[in-house]
Amino acid sequence: MARYTDSVCRQCRREGEKLFLKGDRCYSEKCAIQKRPFVPGQHGQKRRQKTSEYGLQLREKQKTKRIYGILEKQFHNYFKKAERQKGIAGENLLILLERRLDNVVFRLGLASSRKEARQLVNHDHFTINGKKANIASMLVSVGDTIQVKPATVESPKFQELKASGAYKTPPEWLEVDIDNLTGRVLAFPTREIVDTAVNEQLIVELYSR
Repeated sequence: MARYTDSVCRQCRREGEKLFLKGDRCYSEKCAIQKRPFVPGQHGQKRRQKTSEYGLQLREKQKTKRIYGILEKQFHNYFKKAERQKGIAGENLLILLERRLDNVVFRLGLASSRKEARQLVNHDHFTINGKKANIASMLVSVGDTIQVKPATVESPKFQELKASGAYKTPPEWLEVDIDNLTGRVLAFPTREIVDTAVNEQLIVELYSR
């Protein structure tokens, strides 16, 4: 399977803003975009040319893909699915991305980043409604309960998490019980409460060309 193997900090520098891809490091002085706030590469510090309308649309799509850790084909499939649903395509797209299991684990505060959440899911550390759930792209539904497997609860990572609390406060469409390392989907997210800093309309315009 294709995957990005270079430093994820280069992705933040390419987009010119923090995408919060490395958890706690993004909030520290070690953050690459604070130390080198320019595009990676030998010409990164030169004056950048004015970006065209197409360039703005492309950058917004690339930024969204990088935030959620998705490659092009899968992202395009999400967009086509969002178009077929009732409502606004751009908002539907973000809601689908938010419903991914790896994103939900991150939003619940059970992982410090989406990348870590994806790794934990792939390594079979979670269940949904008591059933095996080791596919990061699984879409959760209202009423689903996400739980750390009993065999994993005793691991040093999760024992430390129970002692210190969740990495972050979950959004209002989710609830977390950090003592029992479980989370529950209360409702589907709405655009108003999704804090991902993207302009989804630019993505719609790009795919509508």
